[in-house]
Amino acid sequence: MKRLLLASGCLLLASCGSSTDEVRQWMADVKKEIRPVATKLPEPKTYEAFVYPDKNEVDPFDPAKITNVLRKLAAKSNNGLAPDPNRRKEPLEAYPLDSISMVGTLSKPGLQFVLLRAEGIVYPVKLGNYVGQNFGVVTKISDSQVTLKEVVQDASGEWVERISTLQLQESTK
Repeated sequence: MKRLLLASGCLLLASCGSSTDEVRQWMADVKKEIRPVATKLPEPKTYEAFVYPDKNEVDPFDPAKITNVLRKLAAKSNNGLAPDPNRRKEPLEAYPLDSISMVGTLSKPGLQFVLLRAEGIVYPVKLGNYVGQNFGVVTKISDSQVTLKEVVQDASGEWVERISTLQLQESTK
């Protein structure tokens, strides 16, 4: 039995040898007939560097350019709305206005307070106190809202006023 298997294996290998020679001959013939087609690439464009004529001119890509212009405009502005940079900051000026919520009011004769919460701490605030990061001054207190007058810079560097309000946040408990 072993001899029969060995003989059939040798016969099978012998028959494969002749077919690979035919395949190799066919591949050689096909390679001779094929001509590669190469398309010509266009010439690359030459790079022309821009040279600034004077080193003393302002670089148009310098980010400090716009800050210098805004600073000059702010210095020329005499509208009297610019905030006092030397004023001592109040605790609620460290928080943006959207992170502060009104939780209630307190009144005593001749004085009304609004209770504002920021990061879980409740602060009593009266008329004239500063709130928020845009120099907001409390101008009106009612049972349902507190009105602020903020001073912000517009795109041209001018100080302008805007009115903001904080509504009473009713508890769901």
